[in-house]
Amino acid sequence: MALRCWRWWHWSAWPRSRPPPSGSTPSRSRTPLGFCQQFSTQEQTPQICVVGSGPAGFYTAQHLLKHHPRACVDIFEKQLVPFGLVRFGVAPDHPEVKNVINTFTQTARSDRCAFHGNVVVGRDVTVPELREAYHAVVLSYGAEDNQALEIPGEELPGVFSARAFVGWYNGLPENRELAPDLSCDTAVILGQGNVALDVARILLTPPEHLEKTDITEAALGVLRQSQVKTVWIVGRRGPLQVAFTIKELREMIQLPGTRPILDPADFLGLQDRIKEVPRPRKRLTELLLRTATEKPGVEEAARQASASRAWGLRFFRSPKQVLPSADGRQVAGIRLAVTRLEQGVGEATRAVPTGDVEDLPCGLVLSSIGYKSRPIDPSVPFDPKLGIIPNVDGRVMNVPGLYCSGWVKRGPTGVITTTMTDSFLTSQILLQDLKAGQLPSGPRPGYAAIKALLSSRGLGPMGLACLFLGLGEAGC
Repeated sequence: MALRCWRWWHWSAWPRSRPPPSGSTPSRSRTPLGFCQQFSTQEQTPQICVVGSGPAGFYTAQHLLKHHPRACVDIFEKQLVPFGLVRFGVAPDHPEVKNVINTFTQTARSDRCAFHGNVVVGRDVTVPELREAYHAVVLSYGAEDNQALEIPGEELPGVFSARAFVGWYNGLPENRELAPDLSCDTAVILGQGNVALDVARILLTPPEHLEKTDITEAALGVLRQSQVKTVWIVGRRGPLQVAFTIKELREMIQLPGTRPILDPADFLGLQDRIKEVPRPRKRLTELLLRTATEKPGVEEAARQASASRAWGLRFFRSPKQVLPSADGRQVAGIRLAVTRLEQGVGEATRAVPTGDVEDLPCGLVLSSIGYKSRPIDPSVPFDPKLGIIPNVDGRVMNVPGLYCSGWVKRGPTGVITTTMTDSFLTSQILLQDLKAGQLPSGPRPGYAAIKALLSSRGLGPMGLACLFLGLGEAGC
């Protein structure tokens, strides 16, 4: 079972070292309109560093390699292995989402691309040191933290971020020792996005179904012993503002051995209000409406009647306090402020407290109210309120030669294709600056300089080939 973590790639797909660029210029393939760049065959070899090996990092590298015939890209990653949230953030029962790893592996096979794992930028090596070694540096390290609840009791045992819980069942090294106690009857998830539904689905999926996925053996063992029978998914606004998508909702409705709990009163008057909303939102709300208000067919009614587990959506509720057990050593419930919606349209609609509260007993609280990025280095500007690196089209403000892509550029929103487009645009901007002579001229040492620095500090980065062969960097 431990090998589940490695099934998505093979060490032989990764070059042990990157040979020097050939003296001949590789032929340039046909490129999409708007991305074509003309570069002199006599120009220097640009050395480019990408920090982060998730979708943003790999899509950035892919575009750079495709649209510059001589560019060399080094990808630095703090984990031993690549692929970021694709590997450690996607639910194990969604293998189709992880297929993008095949595309990233093709990028990594390039002789002009190299992966260096187990390197923490900002600690092991600084961003100024990277900027000295490379012509350009792209920060693509994503959103490594979660939004805090900032309510009393969130430090109690039994309260976790959904991000940490997802990392636990996916084998993220920093979350392997999470040890959630699933001996309770009821779990509460705060937030109504796709991650919240992923977590609820994993909690309620029969273990025999999870056995067929790449979930870790340790997590599967805990889930086999789980006593959780009911999962409440709580949102501060109403059905028209949920952030999950119809695919995830269908999966929950059809989840074996479970039944949905939806209050028809939450959907009163909604039929008329959805007529003019965008089609995806309309279809999602219609499915919620049917599930909440229509009598199920004979077969579905029988399935729900035999279900031993349940999940429900609680709308117009905002977390106010995590309630402790009598001895103060464990979560025993959560106090929710009842809310109402202020006048607004779509995402502009705000939830405000009515003054009423209710207590919901539970033994597990999972916070899924959003991810956020961290500052990586004192030399890099960072907006703590927005949780992004201030930038214009991917150019880091007031730091020439430094760029950003992905969530650290725009915030933790969108799906993988959103990140792809965003990363391609950052890469395009970088190549425009290179062509315009706005990046440092003359040769740069690239990884040779960084390897020497790390070695002098007693640190050894790992390439993928080294990991699978069981060798250190010196042995590759």
